[in-house]
Amino acid sequence: MARQHARTLWYDRPKYVFMEFCVEDSTDVHVLIEDHRIVFSCKNADGVELYNEIKFYAKVNSKDSQDKRSSRSITCFVRKWKEKVAWPRLTKEDIKVLKWPVWLSVDFDNWRDWEGDEEVELAHVEHYAELLKKVSTKRPPPAMDDLDDDSDSADATSN
Repeated sequence: MARQHARTLWYDRPKYVFMEFCVEDSTDVHVLIEDHRIVFSCKNADGVELYNEIKFYAKVNSKDSQDKRSSRSITCFVRKWKEKVAWPRLTKEDIKVLKWPVWLSVDFDNWRDWEGDEEVELAHVEHYAELLKKVSTKRPPPAMDDLDDDSDSADATSN
């Protein structure tokens, strides 16, 4: 039986590249993260051997990278050698869209353009700080002792 590729999703962050090998109920999982590539292999629930070898777009810090296994997938947190440098793709090869491997795709649920986010995040923090100041300078909440009993509200609904 020939080996197959595991469906792989990836997304980029300032310090890490995240990869998820989508294999449910995997066994015999092996993940080798080196400075220029990752090698992943396992067997799925049907006993089919899955194998992926990806040469990275740029150098990574293999000693500060790790993987985490769940019943649905294996996620790899790969530390970039040069932080805050966006990766336009995961692979070293500049593959044309028509020849892009069908098993490799961007995880659009987690993808975001993070370049320049520091200014946006700082603006959000300042905005929330101002909101908190406004909330804290308001007068105390009204006293609740003037609310009617349940019996009074029952009388009001019967009228």
